[in-house]
Amino acid sequence: MPITPEELAIARETLARLDPALARAHAQTPVFEWRVREAGFVGLFRMIVEQQVSVASAASVWARLQAGLGEVSPANLLGHDLDSLRGMGLSRQKATYGQGMARAQMEGVIDLERLSTLDDAAAIDALVALKGVGLWTAEAYLLLCEGRMDVFPGGDVALQEAIRWADRAEVRPDTRAAYVRAERWRPWRGVATHLLWAWYTGVKKGEIVLDPAA
Repeated sequence: MPITPEELAIARETLARLDPALARAHAQTPVFEWRVREAGFVGLFRMIVEQQVSVASAASVWARLQAGLGEVSPANLLGHDLDSLRGMGLSRQKATYGQGMARAQMEGVIDLERLSTLDDAAAIDALVALKGVGLWTAEAYLLLCEGRMDVFPGGDVALQEAIRWADRAEVRPDTRAAYVRAERWRPWRGVATHLLWAWYTGVKKGEIVLDPAA
């Protein structure tokens, strides 16, 4: 479960004291809640469905899957062939990935319902072993679906851009540099991620104005 609002506030204050760059983001970003998504097979599969499509398109496909399958579950996904799943809006690739994940869950290769018993590194290894699940997806799943507080999706472009603003840098850090930069934020890297995402979103919506030096 994600941390409480009180714990989140304390963690933000701690990060602001640890790093003056994050203090800028903290000062400009209002109170926000930890992003929460469904965990388990459904949560991970939905992240795959949503990749590389618009929010509206992803919602439409998910609604069609729910209608077509009755319930999105490993057994129901494996009970339909690829053509049937494509008829519900999935691409062949995503249908193949979904069935592979469903098979792994049902055969005990991975237990997504009990992934929380593994530490962060072991959980990431288990997830990326599934075809179609890359490092960003694994980290985002642990951060958003399981509420892990020290997971950092360094390959996230919005996160990298927010780090550039925070550091007043001319060039956005690449994935490797973002991971190195985030080491200072342990064991609150997940909180720093949420803070930087919220800051980035506020700027993009015009609710937060960056100073000219950013």
